[in-house]
Amino acid sequence: MNLFSKTHIEKELLNKEFFNFNILVSTDSTNNEAKKLAEKGLPEGTVVLADTQTAGKGRMNRRFSSPSGTGIYMSIILRPKFSAMEALTITTAAAVAVSKAIEKLTAKETGIKWVNDIYMADRKVCGILTESKIAPDGNSLKYTILGIGINVFAPENGFPDEIKNIAGAVLESNYDNSNFREKLIAETLNEFERIYFTLPNRSYLEHYRSRSVLTGKAVEILKCGEICGEGTVEGIDDDLNLMIKHDDGTTERLSSGEVSVKKKV
Repeated sequence: MNLFSKTHIEKELLNKEFFNFNILVSTDSTNNEAKKLAEKGLPEGTVVLADTQTAGKGRMNRRFSSPSGTGIYMSIILRPKFSAMEALTITTAAAVAVSKAIEKLTAKETGIKWVNDIYMADRKVCGILTESKIAPDGNSLKYTILGIGINVFAPENGFPDEIKNIAGAVLESNYDNSNFREKLIAETLNEFERIYFTLPNRSYLEHYRSRSVLTGKAVEILKCGEICGEGTVEGIDDDLNLMIKHDDGTTERLSSGEVSVKKKV
């Protein structure tokens, strides 16, 4: 059992009043657990942490591998005051928060793959899944669950076959890195809180764009799991759309879906 230490997290936390913790040894999904608590009325800033997940969730209904003792699996209850249309900003803000936290603690460079993945040395080390419930008025959010999964250390027996070619870890091993997970949790929350309360001004976009691993790359556009086009990524606009230029000169702005870097033949 590798239960997180609330004391060690709060030691590094700047706003101990905003964040409060529900720490679990295991759960099916921290996002699922956070939804239950949000429905019960628990306040914004409630963080669900688990040492392992039995059914961790990624985007596109993918499973998120969550072995014990090696990662950070946490979900935060948010109750945004802005419109449902602004929900995407939470995901991108979280990506910047994780990126900054990792860089601060390791002095290593990170990259961000639109819209929600963090990379180090061409390997994915973090995924982010945001799930929201729309308020009865249809325009605002009743709550948003921000789920963050970080591969801090590589599993002892390696990553599962289905992800071993793309997955990586923030650190090579946990040798002599006691409490590093707690430090990274706290620093991620510190960075996210700085951004969250000023989200509408999108001041974090400069960092997001500067770490983009897709800008200038030839990509394939995937929707519903099928390739439906290709082009070159020109950048990310102010509305967080991915700007694609097709070979015929036409342009497209993607607000959802997925892209993969085109393999060289």
